[in-house]
Amino acid sequence: MGRELSPHEIAERSIIKKYRKQLWAPFIAAVKRYELINEGDRVAVCISGGKDSMLMAKLIQELHRHSDVPFEAVYMVMDPGYNAVNRAKIESNAALLNIPVQIFESNIFDVADSVTDSPCYLCARMRRGFLYNKARELGCNKIALGHHLNDVIETTIMAMFYSSQLQGMMPKLHSLNFPGMELIRPLYCVKEEDIIAWCRYNSLEFIQCACHFTDSVAHSADGIGESKRKEIKELIRSLKEGNPDIEQSIFNALHAVCIETFPAWKEKGQQHSFLENY
Repeated sequence: MGRELSPHEIAERSIIKKYRKQLWAPFIAAVKRYELINEGDRVAVCISGGKDSMLMAKLIQELHRHSDVPFEAVYMVMDPGYNAVNRAKIESNAALLNIPVQIFESNIFDVADSVTDSPCYLCARMRRGFLYNKARELGCNKIALGHHLNDVIETTIMAMFYSSQLQGMMPKLHSLNFPGMELIRPLYCVKEEDIIAWCRYNSLEFIQCACHFTDSVAHSADGIGESKRKEIKELIRSLKEGNPDIEQSIFNALHAVCIETFPAWKEKGQQHSFLENY
């Protein structure tokens, strides 16, 4: 009779076994297709405490154990001003899943609370800057964020519907303000529904949105909350009833853009017209 597995061992085994097709395979596909992690990299795995970043941490742990490509990983939690309950939940989940997190304090929520004009935009920019800066202090050349396939396609649709532009979300980016640093998105090909299924299978509960501006997310029945993103999620959900592959179709379309069929486009901040080459 074998020994009883610990919770983190069960979670790890489920990634490799039960959810290999849904989680491990698309994660590896993204790492390889977009060349996200290379030999000699030192990656700051940025953990917010939510389901996506926690799964990303476990996937990168598994990759670190089994990959032939040598790299290092630092598991970093930036506390922007979480309340005591959320902070404790992050710490307990990290211990449960055997993720060796380093937690750093900041006052980002307090600063964002003090402004009335676009506090969410300010908060996001400050978070990103803090993560880059702390990662660089730790000797990292990359930060990894937990955006998944649904974030990619929802962001694209939202930009089209509400910002009048076709704009995607890249799997990796060079930092403009921190030379030599890159942002990578290892969950780029992973679907949110499969992340949720993995959490439920392992009876895991993570914090959702910890910011009081969007606190309705954490208390909504579907975990979405009242927002434009919720509208897009519901639109895609309804479209899936007629076409179960709609998410993958939208995602694939982002990799097959026919630029010559567009009357205008932007490149490196410059506006271009089809008339230039007509």
